[in-house]
Amino acid sequence: MSAVVAVTLLFTTVDPWLDKAGILAGGLDVHIYREGAWRLLHGHSLYDEETVGGLLYTYTPFSAIVFLPGLAVPAVWITDAFLVVNVLVLYACVLLSGRMLGYRLNAASASIAALLAITCLFLEPVRTTLFYGQINLVLMLLVLWDFSRPERSRGRGVGVGIAAGIKLVPGFFLVQFLALRQWRAAATAALAVAATIGLAWLVSPEDSRRYWFSTFFHADRIAPDTDPANQSIRGVLAHLTGGTAPLWCWLLLALGIAALGLWLSVALYRRGERLLSVTLAGMTSCAVSPFAWGHHWVWFVPLLVHLVHRAQSNPRWWAAAAALFIATGAWTYQWTPDFASVGVFVLPKPWHTEPILENAHVLGFACVLLYAWSVLRTRDLDHTTSNHRMLDRSCT
Repeated sequence: MSAVVAVTLLFTTVDPWLDKAGILAGGLDVHIYREGAWRLLHGHSLYDEETVGGLLYTYTPFSAIVFLPGLAVPAVWITDAFLVVNVLVLYACVLLSGRMLGYRLNAASASIAALLAITCLFLEPVRTTLFYGQINLVLMLLVLWDFSRPERSRGRGVGVGIAAGIKLVPGFFLVQFLALRQWRAAATAALAVAATIGLAWLVSPEDSRRYWFSTFFHADRIAPDTDPANQSIRGVLAHLTGGTAPLWCWLLLALGIAALGLWLSVALYRRGERLLSVTLAGMTSCAVSPFAWGHHWVWFVPLLVHLVHRAQSNPRWWAAAAALFIATGAWTYQWTPDFASVGVFVLPKPWHTEPILENAHVLGFACVLLYAWSVLRTRDLDHTTSNHRMLDRSCT
């Protein structure tokens, strides 16, 4: 039922062919990736000039190497081809989430995962990732692949390292490996990151020098902090003050929230909540990032899988899953016949709801922090109660 609702909403809330909004009319970012690969192949600078749509290339030099296979696909086909790839990657992410919850891969679990993946199509981060041809789902798949494997498995950490080499934000998971004292995985991830930097430096030393000593420090190349689509702590500060977020204030908040998110994620992992642990870490990385577009928050996908899993033993969690679907849905508003915006944070803000709607994903993250704490508290109470019962039995 939820899959039918999601597909219906996906194709009826806005014309699927509407320019700059329709799910079948996008592909801007995948063309930027392809442009970056073309520039690298032909010896042009990645960062000096604007790319497709007048936008600047903001990814690492290594990312342009990763996108080189995209040049084999004709430009007129690249949007549709990457849309299919992203849908398949979304399905793989749901399957890996189920694996981390202990489900075995069989016909029944594969079918349920397919229905969940279809349901997730209407989540704003997923819908926008598909529309732009973004790589957020691919990066999440690399991270989930690492964390779904046994702790001492060979090569664990490579996925995190490659993801961080393409886009810096997944580097937060390397810190999580360290906090978990999984030294081998942390070292593997660090070596993988170093390898991506080294390879890119060999292929394009000038772009690498430019990126790591200049471009890396200019988050304003992405968009102004005040952009409603900036769903990060820095964005919240900018939204509330109406100007650029003070650096000192953002750093203090970001460091504090990063520490809190890391502590909770480590505690969850050690209590057997592996999926919720990595999901919280992913959300924390988005929140503390200087700039986080709505489509960066694809970590709502494994969160939905986690809630559906909990609903199997306690039906009240279906309400939580439904609330997540509604709060993070790709709700649209048709401003003009030719323009529609997608996402709660860019909807009209009636009745002084702007501070809530404009910071929707960050507020959702705050709720997940509280939820994580409650899970830990419940686990601790259950453990204490169990110990008391054992003590009572031994005394009698």
